[in-house]
Amino acid sequence: QVQLVESGGGLVQAGGSLRLSCATSRSIFSFPAMGWYRQAPGKQRELVARITSRGSTNYADSVKGRFTISRDNAENTVYLQMNMLKPDDTAVYYCNADLGLLNYWGRGTQVTVSS
Repeated sequence: QVQLVESGGGLVQAGGSLRLSCATSRSIFSFPAMGWYRQAPGKQRELVARITSRGSTNYADSVKGRFTISRDNAENTVYLQMNMLKPDDTAVYYCNADLGLLNYWGRGTQVTVSS
C-alpha cells in the first residue's frame, strides 16, 4: 500500500507559477514511474507529466516547455513545477505511483488559473 499526498495547488493568475508536491509513504527509489495527471470539469483525466526511476520524462504536448517534473528519492517526493500557467490548466491535479502491476493515486489538489 502506498499513500500519496498532493500539495501546492491554489489560485493563480495567468502567466503565474505553482509548484505541486507529492509526498509518498514509501521509498520511491524503486518505483518504475511516477506521474502527474489532471482532470478538468467534464473532461477525462489526462497525463500531464511522467518520470521513470531512471529519470526519463515525458510530457503532454500542451505543457511542454512550461511544466517540469522531478523526483527527490531521498525525500520520497515528486514535484511538478508549473510556469506560464494558462486558464486551460485549471483542473484537479493527481499524483500517480506506477508500480507495474499496481497503481496508486492521491486525492488531488485543485489548481485554478484566472484570466
